[in-house]
Amino acid sequence: MKSNLFAVSLLSLCVLQAGCSLSKPAETVSVEVSANYREIASENAARWKVAVPSDALSRGQWWNVFEDDTLNGLIIEASQANPSLAVALSRVQEARAVAGLVEAESRFQLGIGAGPTRLGTADSTQTMLRAQLNASYEVDLFGGLSDNTRAATLEVMGEEAAYQSVLLALQSDVAHTYFSLRTLDSEMAILEDTIKLRRESLDMVQRQFDEGDRSELETSQALTELATTQASLEAVRRERSVNDHALAVLLGKPSSSFTFANAPLVARRVDIPAGLPSELLERRPDIAQAQRQLAAASARIGVAKSAFFPRLVLTASGGFESSDLSDLFSWSSRSWLLGPLVGTVLNMPLLDGGRNQANLDKADARYEGAVAAYKNQVLIGFKDVEDSLSAIRTLNAELAYQDQALASAKRAAELADTRYTNGSTSYFESIDAQRTSLVSRRLQAQVAGQRAKAYVGLIKALGGGWNSAGGQATPVAASNVVPRTEG
Repeated sequence: MKSNLFAVSLLSLCVLQAGCSLSKPAETVSVEVSANYREIASENAARWKVAVPSDALSRGQWWNVFEDDTLNGLIIEASQANPSLAVALSRVQEARAVAGLVEAESRFQLGIGAGPTRLGTADSTQTMLRAQLNASYEVDLFGGLSDNTRAATLEVMGEEAAYQSVLLALQSDVAHTYFSLRTLDSEMAILEDTIKLRRESLDMVQRQFDEGDRSELETSQALTELATTQASLEAVRRERSVNDHALAVLLGKPSSSFTFANAPLVARRVDIPAGLPSELLERRPDIAQAQRQLAAASARIGVAKSAFFPRLVLTASGGFESSDLSDLFSWSSRSWLLGPLVGTVLNMPLLDGGRNQANLDKADARYEGAVAAYKNQVLIGFKDVEDSLSAIRTLNAELAYQDQALASAKRAAELADTRYTNGSTSYFESIDAQRTSLVSRRLQAQVAGQRAKAYVGLIKALGGGWNSAGGQATPVAASNVVPRTEG
C-alpha cells in the first residue's frame, strides 16, 4: 500500500512540474551606445525621437525618395525575380516546416495498426490477429518540449528577419548599381562632348599647320589630347558594361540578353529626417535576426537541461484480438492496454557517459556566442549609420566646392581659348585649361553619384525607408511581406 502511495505521489509531483521551463532567463544584453549619432549637428538633436518598434514590418518603397520612375521599376522587378531572394524564402519555408515537426512532437499521437502475431511454446503454436488504435502523449514535465518548440519558432522568426535583410540588401544593391550606371553615363556624355571638341581643335590646328602658322609640336599635342580622351571613354564604357551585367543578375536576367539604356545622372538632394539610435535597433532586420537567435539559444539551454530529468510518456491502445479471422471484430474479442508494450512510462537517466552534460555545455557555448554576435551586430549597425552620415555630410560639402571649381575651370577655359584664338598665348595653355575643365566636370558627376549611393547606404543602415513628415518607419508594402504557406 505504501509503495502504491509513493508511486502516486511521485506521479502527481511530475504532473505538477509539467510546463516548467529550465531555459536560461532572458538576459538584457548591455551594449554601450550614445544617445545621438556623432554626425548629427547639435542644433538638430532636439528633433530626434524614440521610434515605434517596427522590426516585424517591411521597409516600404523607400526608393521613392529619389523620385525616379526608372529606379522604382527596377527595384520592384528585382524584388519579384531575383534568385537569391528565392533562396532566402526557401530557408524561411524550411524553418517553418522544421518548427512544425518540433511542435508535432509535443502533440497527442494516434495511429492504427493491424497484423498477425505468431506465439509458440514447447507444446503448441498459435497465431493471434490484432486490429487496434494506438495513442501516446508525452507530458512536458520540465518544459523541454515547450522550450524546443519556442526555440524553433524563434528560429523561424530569425529566418524571416534574414529574408528581410536579403530583400533590403537586394533593393539597395539595385539602387547602388543604378546610380553607378547613371554616373558612368554622365561621364560618357562629358567625354563624348570633349572628344567632339578635341576633333574640332585638331582640325583647326592641322589646317593652321598646313598653312605654316602652327608647329608640328602643337599638332602632336592636339592628337595626344584626342587619343587620351578616347582612351578614357573606352575605360568608362568597360566599367559601365560590368555594372550593366551586375544589374542583369540582380534582375534575374542573363547578361547576354540585357542592356540598360543610357541616361545621365539627375543629381537630387534628399532631406534626411530625424530619428534615434533606438530606431536603428528596432528596424534593422539583421539586428532583429540576432535578437531571435539569442532568444532561441536561451531556449535550447532549457532543452538541454530537461534531458537530466525524467520523461513521462503516456500510452494506450485498444482494439480487437483473436486467433480466428472471422471472430476478430466480434465484441468478445475486444482488448485494451494502458502503458507501453515495451519499456516504462517514466524514464530517468542515470548514467549516460556525459552526453547530457556535453549537450548542455554546447547549448551554453552557443548562447554566449549568440550574445557576442548580437552585441557585434548592434555595433556594426551604428557604425554603418555613422559612416553613411559622414559620407553624406562630406560629399555635400565636396559637391559645393566642386561646383565652384567647375565654374572657375569653365571660365578659365573660355579665357584661354579666346587668348589662343587672338594669338596672345600658346596652344598648350588652352589645352591645359580645357583639361582642367574636363577633370572638374567628371569629378562633379562622380561626387554626385557617390552622394546618391551614400543616401542608399544610409537608408540600408537604418533598416529601411523613412517618412519625411515625421521620421517614422514607412508601413509594410504588401509585395514585400514574406509569404506564408498554407496548411
